Amino acid sequence: MELDLLGALVVGLMGAGHCIGMCGGVSAALTIGVSGPKATSKGGRFSFLLAYNFGRLASYVLIGALIGSTFANLAGLSGVNNALVGLRIGAAAMMILLALYIGQWWKGLTYIEKGGQVVWKYISPLAQRFLPLKSPLSALPFGFIWGWLPCGLVYSMLSWAAVSGSALGGAQTMLAFGLGTLPAMLLVGASAQRMKNVLSNNLFKKSSALLLLAYGLHTGYIAWSQLS
Repeated sequence: MELDLLGALVVGLMGAGHCIGMCGGVSAALTIGVSGPKATSKGGRFSFLLAYNFGRLASYVLIGALIGSTFANLAGLSGVNNALVGLRIGAAAMMILLALYIGQWWKGLTYIEKGGQVVWKYISPLAQRFLPLKSPLSALPFGFIWGWLPCGLVYSMLSWAAVSGSALGGAQTMLAFGLGTLPAMLLVGASAQRMKNVLSNNLFKKSSALLLLAYGLHTGYIAWSQLS
C-alpha cells in the first residue's frame, strides 16, 4: 500500500502540467478576482487559493473513500477471491493509458473526460453560487465542487482507489495524488509560468510517461501473476 501511495504522489507531481491546464486558470483568478478586506494583500489572496485547494483535495478524498469502499464491498459480496486482483489489472491498464496520454502518444483519455461532462454540466452551476468569492471560507466549497471537474488524470487515480481494498485506502490514495498536484496549483504568476514551462517540456513529459508506463506494466504483471 505504501508503494501505491508513493506512486499516487508521483503521478500527481508528474501530471501537474495537466492540472495547471485544467484548473490553473481558476487558481490564478482566485488571487486577483476576489473581493472583500482579505483580498487587499498577497497573504490574503493566498488564503483564498489555499482554501480553494483544500476544498479540491477534500473532494478527492471523499470520492476516493466512496470508490474504495464500494469496490471492496462488491468484491466481498461476490465471494471471488481474485476480484480485487482483477480490478488491479484494470487499474494497471488505466495507468498505461495515462502514460500514453501524458506522453502525447494517444489521447484516448479525452473521451473519458467528455463522458464526465454529462455530469459536470449539472454540478458546475453550483459553483457559480459562490462567486464572487468574498472570503476564504467561500473558496472552500467552491474548490470542493471544482474538484469534480472531468479529468482523465483523476479518473485514472480513482481506478487505484477502487483496488485499495477499503474506504480508508481509497481516501489515502486520492489524498496522496492531490498532495502531488498541490505545489503547482499553489504557485501563481511568474513562478507558475516557470513551473508550467518545465512541466510542459517535451522531454519531461516523455520521461514521466515512460516511468508511468513502466510502473503500469509492472503493476499489471504482478497482479496477473497472482491470478495464476
